[in-house]
Amino acid sequence: MNETLSFDALLPPAMAAKAEDLGIKKANLPANNMFALAILAGAFIGIGAIFATTVSAGSMPIKDTAGAAAFSTGLPYGVVRLLTGLVFTVGLILVVVGGSELFTGNNLITMAYASKKVNLKSLLRNWIIVYTGNFVGSVITALIVFLGKQYAFGSGATGLAALNIGEAKTSLTFIQAIALGIMCNALVCMAVWMCYSARTTTDKILAIIPPISCFVAAGFEHSVANMYFIPVALFIKYFGDSKFFETIGKTAADFPHLTWGNFFGANLLPVTIGNIIGGAGMVGLIYWYVYLRPAKPKA
Repeated sequence: MNETLSFDALLPPAMAAKAEDLGIKKANLPANNMFALAILAGAFIGIGAIFATTVSAGSMPIKDTAGAAAFSTGLPYGVVRLLTGLVFTVGLILVVVGGSELFTGNNLITMAYASKKVNLKSLLRNWIIVYTGNFVGSVITALIVFLGKQYAFGSGATGLAALNIGEAKTSLTFIQAIALGIMCNALVCMAVWMCYSARTTTDKILAIIPPISCFVAAGFEHSVANMYFIPVALFIKYFGDSKFFETIGKTAADFPHLTWGNFFGANLLPVTIGNIIGGAGMVGLIYWYVYLRPAKPKA
């Protein structure tokens, strides 16, 4: 049967060829289209982060005005992480099915680069434009959600969850953030890689859910997701209304690591380095080596 008419999933050698072709197309997109699609991807990942924050909020006790805990689901840590990971997958589903440019997934352009079908200038052009667009889309999404006062929902549970997430992410050591970033993007790029085998939208969605759920549940670090998670927490910390802080029984001083400096220096920089190592190196270059590297001439 002609492969183009087949409903069977593509096998890894064909997936590698598809990844290479897509890498060439992505690297040669017009800059304005690339940037616009990157803004969309940042917003899409932000939507996944909104969903994840909201779901994780139910596990956190909230104090009433008398200082007593108003509610807590009492769900075990692992169950909360599983639910959080499952709902976060909507972000990458929107990116892949909707069509947009995500920096972490575009680390796979290294396969076309290793085959010398994309030069270093084109590779870095894509990464810089897409990374910048992802940042813009994520931060705009965070600002809109903050202005909507979504952080006050659930008697402040949503905002407290956002603050706790932001504080935890900005408390990581540099090496820890790199390591967590490596593991994260190895899984993200595996999700994208498996989508290359897909023939239908359903195939793509099913390929995305397990690895993305895994990285979120395990607490790994995704640079673009953090472009939403940390700014929204910063907006809440510095500009959230006093009634919200009274409701949750906290003050801005209770989140000392959550600063703009730590966002960029302690999280975004090392996580991005880790994401490149995990995605470009541990997935892209290894699959290139196995399936696309030129065969040595026989003696």
